[in-house]
Amino acid sequence: MSALFTSETSVVRKIWGRSDTILFIFAGAAAEFALNKAVDWLYFTGKLPSDPLGRLFTTVSYAKDIVFATTEKAHQAIDKISHIHQHVEQSRGYSIPDWAYRDVLFMLIHYSIAAYELLEKKLTKAEKDEVYDVFYRLGLRMQIPELPPNYAAWLPVRAAHLQQNLTYSHFTADLFKQYKKHLGHFRFRILLEGQKLIVPTIVKKLLHLNNKSLLRPAVPFYKISKTLQVDALIRHCLLPSAYRDKINALDRSPLQMSR
Repeated sequence: MSALFTSETSVVRKIWGRSDTILFIFAGAAAEFALNKAVDWLYFTGKLPSDPLGRLFTTVSYAKDIVFATTEKAHQAIDKISHIHQHVEQSRGYSIPDWAYRDVLFMLIHYSIAAYELLEKKLTKAEKDEVYDVFYRLGLRMQIPELPPNYAAWLPVRAAHLQQNLTYSHFTADLFKQYKKHLGHFRFRILLEGQKLIVPTIVKKLLHLNNKSLLRPAVPFYKISKTLQVDALIRHCLLPSAYRDKINALDRSPLQMSR
């Protein structure tokens, strides 16, 4: 039997085993994606602006499948992602820049940690190293060059990427317009308030988001709601009906997380 890509005891399984954590990962990535200087690649196929939530579930499904897969199955999924990107590059006639691949990987690392620390508890240095190692190995399989060897070495590289590779553009404005169209005014407002809690300072500055999130007082209550097992009801009220089943399906039981 093939070894697991992610250890049964890894905190990464806890992070990617809950839909609420994954939704915050999406909220942060949705903001940062929109600012990335390579976001035009996501517009090339037309899939992102036409169905940003559908794109979310495609991305999340790949990431979650990799986290909970055997090494063999994870490598197959990663190779499939690489193949899809290569096809897009061939269609457009030139390559996606290496720094853009790193940026996406860096988002998964950052928001995995930030989302878990927001909704659960602070991670130890060893746990942050675990998170980094999982996505580092994913990046190596995709042959992404110049990846820092560990979490500590990654931190300054991540900071430099944020400074160099983000800008507010017409793509940014259009993508947020699409978010609002697909979510509706109320849920779009919730998205923005959630982003304030999780994105880096430079992202908030570029998007003109302040630090005062209306959701911050609700976070302790939400933690209690999970203990009382009413968190699913809260998500049911907040999420678009067309996507509730898909989002709830992201949850994994403790038994599933250990497999």
